[in-house]
Formats: sequence, C-alpha cells, structure tokens
Amino acid sequence: MVDRVVATEEALKLIDKIKSRQGAIMLYQSGGCCDGTAPMCYYEGDFLLGDADLHLGTIGSVPFYMHKSQYDYSKHTKLIIDAIDGRGPEFSLDSLESKHFITRSHVFTEEEYTKVKEII
Repeated sequence: MVDRVVATEEALKLIDKIKSRQGAIMLYQSGGCCDGTAPMCYYEGDFLLGDADLHLGTIGSVPFYMHKSQYDYSKHTKLIIDAIDGRGPEFSLDSLESKHFITRSHVFTEEEYTKVKEII
C-alpha cells in the first residue's frame, strides 16, 4: 500500500521536539486562510474536527487530517511533510520553534495510485 502522507527526517525531528515539550499533538493541513496552506500543529483535541475532516494517515505517531474539499482537489498527490528554518504560522505550535512545517507534494504515478488506500 502507498501512503497518502509521509514525513521527512527533519519533520519527524520537529514532531518529536514539539511532542516532548507539548504532549499529544495533531496535524491539520490548512486550507489557505489566515496562515496559508501550511500544515498546522495543534494540541490533540484543541482543533475540533468535523464530519468533513478526513484522517489521511499518521506520521511520527501523530494523526494527520485534511478537509474533504481540499482532499478532493489533491487526492492524486502524496503529501510530503517537511520542516524548514523559520517560525511557523502563529496559530500553530511550531510557531514556538526555530523550524516550521511545510507541505511538498508528489503526483502519484498510475501504478502508485492503484495501490493508494481510498479515504472516502
């Protein structure tokens, strides 16, 4: 099976750092409002998920979610969560760190797409 969301080593290090300081966290792919389209990091349970929010996978033992409308637009891509230097969006826990999360993407090949677990 092919994962819909994966993380780079830098992202996994940042996840571990935030978890060690903050406890249980979750990631939510922002749809582009106040802080753009960055993956947002919240205390687990602080961000209220709705019926239209989808669990795309788990990275670094942290659940990763996205709204269905955004998923419909990007379902042919693998999300690659990375971490780069600089402060994150101010509503996100990574804003307290010297690195922040970004999303890169890779369009699935036809072969990969046949092996992707359908979310809906």
